[in-house]
Amino acid sequence: YILLFLGIISLWWHWRARDRKQVTNLTGKYIFITGCDTGFGNMAAKIFDKKGFRVFASCLTETGAKELKAVTSKQLQTVLLDVRDSDRVKKVAAWVKAEVQSEGLWGLVNNAGIMGPIAPTDWLDIEHFREPIEVNLIGLINVTINMLPLVKKAKGRIVNVSSVGGRLAFSSGGYFPSKFGLEGFNDSLRRDMKAFGVKVCCIQPGLFKTPLSNPAKIMKEKEVIWSKLPSDIKMQYGKEYFQKDAAKKQKLSKICLNEDISPVVQCMEHALTGLHPHAHYIVGQDAKLFWNPLSRMPAVIQDFLL
Repeated sequence: YILLFLGIISLWWHWRARDRKQVTNLTGKYIFITGCDTGFGNMAAKIFDKKGFRVFASCLTETGAKELKAVTSKQLQTVLLDVRDSDRVKKVAAWVKAEVQSEGLWGLVNNAGIMGPIAPTDWLDIEHFREPIEVNLIGLINVTINMLPLVKKAKGRIVNVSSVGGRLAFSSGGYFPSKFGLEGFNDSLRRDMKAFGVKVCCIQPGLFKTPLSNPAKIMKEKEVIWSKLPSDIKMQYGKEYFQKDAAKKQKLSKICLNEDISPVVQCMEHALTGLHPHAHYIVGQDAKLFWNPLSRMPAVIQDFLL
């Protein structure tokens, strides 16, 4: 038993030591990050800029780009990009190619994403599903395809920001199908790129306090959809449904919401700089202690708890 215990400790220590090893000579390497207006992408752009990376930070709005540029070094460059705009994606990729030249792109961080309406399926129409899938999945794939030759040239890293919602659909709407699709794309891409020395990582955050997951905004969108529902649908759910559901969601948010978003950025950093990056990073106490274990349980248990 003592030998077994020592063996386990030795393996754990070896894994920890291996996990701490970093790639050398990364200063001045190029990385491209999408969705830098706010949240994870905004913090990542600032931190990686301070660490000496040459950051290309894509923003959706001019305001976001100006605010980010005002608090970062001259080395960081911002660019406007809506990942749904295929022509714009190609132009930005061509611009990045001209900037990095023969060095290639060390890191691509696919962070841009939206939540979209979260409501029962029979409240929604196809457009409610389309937008999150266009941004979170199709847009991400399009950016990756266009940047991939540059990442292969550098034998670099691709970091895809998914969600625990890519492991467990705990509500309805287009967000969860988009993240399940992202997980499938991520896994196939990781295997495709092994032969080229490109490492592909997936970050699966729990519920973090960002503009994406603002509970007040989500409930307001849901209230707008409820107000437009046919009377027969409202009767099926009952007058008290909306208030009861809102109260439950608010309670869940208080229990699960992670205030500090820096652990997600720390995972991005490890994925970009670690000698042995993880295939998957599960981030947040709620994700580690509840959502991830629940995703591995039988459907009957998942359905009962949810």
